[in-house]
Amino acid sequence: MPDNTISTTLRAALASASLALALASSPAQATDGYFLNGVGAKAKGMGGVAIALPQEPLSIASNPAAATEVGHGVQFDVDVFIPDRGATISGNGAGLDGSYSGNGANPFLLPEFAYVRPISDTVSLGISINGNGGMNTHYKTNPFASFGATGHAGVDLAQVFIAPTVAVKLAEGHSVGVSPILMVQGFKASGIQPFTMASADPARFTNRGRSISYDFGFRLGYMGQIAEGVRIGAFYQSKIHGPRFKKYAGLFADQGSFHVPASYGAGISVQPGGGLTLGADVKHIQYSKVGSVGNPLAPLFAGVPFGADGGPGFGWRDVTAYKIGASYAFDDSFTLRAGYGHSQNPVPSSETFLNILAPGVVQDHFTLGGSVLVGKGQEITAFVMRAPNKTVRGSGSIPAPYGGGEADISLAETAIGFGFSWVM
Repeated sequence: MPDNTISTTLRAALASASLALALASSPAQATDGYFLNGVGAKAKGMGGVAIALPQEPLSIASNPAAATEVGHGVQFDVDVFIPDRGATISGNGAGLDGSYSGNGANPFLLPEFAYVRPISDTVSLGISINGNGGMNTHYKTNPFASFGATGHAGVDLAQVFIAPTVAVKLAEGHSVGVSPILMVQGFKASGIQPFTMASADPARFTNRGRSISYDFGFRLGYMGQIAEGVRIGAFYQSKIHGPRFKKYAGLFADQGSFHVPASYGAGISVQPGGGLTLGADVKHIQYSKVGSVGNPLAPLFAGVPFGADGGPGFGWRDVTAYKIGASYAFDDSFTLRAGYGHSQNPVPSSETFLNILAPGVVQDHFTLGGSVLVGKGQEITAFVMRAPNKTVRGSGSIPAPYGGGEADISLAETAIGFGFSWVM
């Protein structure tokens, strides 16, 4: 191994830090609830499949054990992400009825980065930086104007994961990995002034600018070859704890707490020969275990205000996401991919009113992608993703104190991404 391992890794880390700053200022949107449906351009072209399929350096963001399988390489990706979100209110006695577009901010650029390097025959190091996901709505016509709201309404949540990785090959074909995670997240809300009267801290509820917090967690992974051409993999990611959003202590439950929920999953990949690779993943996200996300609106009408311990939240349920994908290598220089993902909807029909601000309800994702070798070890990858419109129709969704009626929320998404990877 060359002696410049440390300096090369340091330079990669510095590049990573610069990218992190760019990501932290970029709003994101959602696919599996508010998690992205995949990490890495190759994985995204296969519907997000990655837990048991180490195709690229960014595979370590899905399963840290992949670091022993992807060799020495670096990867830079960027996605152009275009969500189409909106809401319709009907039967409201307080004058909110109408159709509202939440597309005042579009499109979004979402970069990703990873670097991996073996340091011995059994140990590999790496670092990945990627946007975990987020929520963004921007209603130029404020749905709550009849209550006295002013300006545009919306929220902007962006989360960035910075994850150094260590992976160890336990035996031929079997590896484990661990990634401590530093998460940088930012949030701001605007145009929801009428609801401050229901807050434990009205001065820290809306229109406070961006609030930043730094949170910590970890990700564990296993990957193993169980037969010729057959791999399995699994991961567990902890709940990510950290400081509260102090500027929004009157909005989120538990004085501004906004943790990232725990998630876990497993996958399998099969290479039957002839250039064909098949893969499938299943992933579970525990949204209901985070109060600010999982608590329903109901506590508000039992005397528990926004921002209080056990206060109201978005009412999200846990979701399980399923992904399948296929790739076909025509030769060493050209590969095509396709995939499909299905995620459960986290928003019950009874909770659509508050989720006008966060309509993370898409369920189906269709993807196509491909890679072309452009130099020695250098590859360009592209993908496209389409999540068709999903509408959740409210049922008893607007409480009587707010005029009753129903709020229907909808979301569709389109993404186009490009990546460059270099196997050194």
